[in-house]
Amino acid sequence: MGLTLSEFLPYRLNCLSEAMSQEIKPIYRDHFGLNRPEWRVLVALADLGTATAKDVGAHSAQHKTRISRAVRALEQRRWLTRESDPKDRRSEMLTLTAAGHRAYCDLVGPMRAQEAGILDRLSPEDRAALGTALSALENALGLSVAQPPE
Repeated sequence: MGLTLSEFLPYRLNCLSEAMSQEIKPIYRDHFGLNRPEWRVLVALADLGTATAKDVGAHSAQHKTRISRAVRALEQRRWLTRESDPKDRRSEMLTLTAAGHRAYCDLVGPMRAQEAGILDRLSPEDRAALGTALSALENALGLSVAQPPE
């Protein structure tokens, strides 16, 4: 029994994920000047509130190196602040600034509209089946949307 990439579920899901990312990329890149790790950190902090880089990494399924670079870039824009974690001096607490919250709010509408445009290409039945299948896979792998893999 061989392995054909085009029939291998992890490969197919990766290709779909990349295609979806390419569809939304013009929004965060062209309109906001962000790269993929930066917009994910921005949205993760909007979801989490104040959090450590480790928390952001777990929430956004990103490697710590990418998060570190994204944090620096967002800090330079004055979209987030860092403060020492009083419980652990080796860690920093990250928080969106007012400007960071505004950027996040400006990003949400276009991102949701692009997502809706992609989903509109599916029939209502296929959208429902997709949601069911994704939930089933997440459950089978012990994942939840709130806790992506590290």
